[in-house]
Amino acid sequence: MKKIFPAVFILNFLIVLQAKAFCPVCVVVAGAGVGLSRWLGIDDTIAGTWIGGLTVAVSAWTIDWLQKKKWNFKTYKITTYLAYYLMIVAPLFFMGILGHPFNRLFGIDKIVLGIVSGSLTFYLVGAWYQVLKKKNNNRAHFPFQKVLMPVAALVILSLIFYFLTSK
Repeated sequence: MKKIFPAVFILNFLIVLQAKAFCPVCVVVAGAGVGLSRWLGIDDTIAGTWIGGLTVAVSAWTIDWLQKKKWNFKTYKITTYLAYYLMIVAPLFFMGILGHPFNRLFGIDKIVLGIVSGSLTFYLVGAWYQVLKKKNNNRAHFPFQKVLMPVAALVILSLIFYFLTSK
């Protein structure tokens, strides 16, 4: 498994694809944020934030791919989102990571709170980027705006959770 991951990671940069709902750099940064935060022992709310952002990005990519392949059916968008969230939340629940009574913030499981807030933030900032781009003749206002906006939003949300959970 350790040999496969670097190969897949490198392959992602070698294959040139059309612009997707969220850029590959956003997904790589979000994925790296999840792994790094868990490895460093950062609070589960912050890890959940990055898990949520990554889930929205991967779901949007999958929806774009389904549309390109014309494999869309009546509820394919909501089914895609639900499938990804189920694939993430179910294992965490069955492994006992979710639902621990001492792992709560505001009475909500920290990972669930992070996933929901990270997902909403990533999605809303992505939508906001599209609005700003449309108002600017379908052009970004500055280079890498599409990358910077959602990643910066997740960083800000992570900082907010850091200060809320630090003792």
